[in-house]
Amino acid sequence: MKKRIYVGSRAELLNMAGEQDRNLRLLERVNRVEITYNPIAGDEGFEVDVVGGRDNVEKALAELHHLLNTKKPRQAAGDPEAGREHSRRSPVLGRGEYLALDGDVIRPKTENQRLYLEAMDRHDLVVAVGPAGTGKTFLAVMKALILLEQGEIFKIVLTRPVVEAGERLGFLPGDLYDKVNPYLKPLYDAFFVMLGPDRLRRYLDQETVEIVPLAYMRGRTLNDAFIILDEAQNTTTEQMKMFLTRMGFNSKVVVTGDVTQIDLDNKRTSGLLAVGEVLRGIDEIYFMRFDEHDIVRHALVRKIVKAYESWESRVPRR
Repeated sequence: MKKRIYVGSRAELLNMAGEQDRNLRLLERVNRVEITYNPIAGDEGFEVDVVGGRDNVEKALAELHHLLNTKKPRQAAGDPEAGREHSRRSPVLGRGEYLALDGDVIRPKTENQRLYLEAMDRHDLVVAVGPAGTGKTFLAVMKALILLEQGEIFKIVLTRPVVEAGERLGFLPGDLYDKVNPYLKPLYDAFFVMLGPDRLRRYLDQETVEIVPLAYMRGRTLNDAFIILDEAQNTTTEQMKMFLTRMGFNSKVVVTGDVTQIDLDNKRTSGLLAVGEVLRGIDEIYFMRFDEHDIVRHALVRKIVKAYESWESRVPRR
């Protein structure tokens, strides 16, 4: 297989590759891959391609990202452009604060949100359950970007199950990508707010950020990664087990969902409903529960959620 990353300047490339490409040749020998790079026409950057077996390519990419994120380029005399990317102000303001592209500071707004961010620091697996608008996925993305910026992880994977609700996939126009893309589009929102379109596109191109359907996770092992499963209430117990066992070394996993919005034909088969019982008693796993008091969207959303909870408590379950 072949994967590609983007390097923003010649100075970055030199620091990553080493003198006479010494670092690249070492990575090739150790990981049994082939690494090549080429300048991008009309751009100061370079495309770096890694070719080899799947696991070997993933390992080599993690090491390349480590070189990019931990070494600052040496600015040559008289070269004001060198190191421009690294001269930007870090958006990380603390373990629980992030400076968004528009200048807003993103931080927890409720006590439960603060505890949620702290739990992601202390635990490798966090399961967050609660109504819409409580920041479950948004704050997980923020924490992932903080750890990426600090070089503690080198990849972010955001996934969700593709569950048909109303329209059937077979009747939607286009190829497979066109059919599943509408299900994944909401996942781009948090990245767009925090990174902006240009940086997000670069991260997607070099696969520093992956946004994929849950089915694409089968057979993978993700090391040095932050992995988020969104809309987990729409997984089956088998899918949940498959997802949780993707965790590799030095990785964190966050599972988010709302048990009041299950779209499965048989709601009792939801993997999110079962995971609390199956994994109960494992100290390394943290279960976070949000309620309507944690909703930070329009004030009316809190009232809507409360009204539905009251109605559902009076209506017999099917």
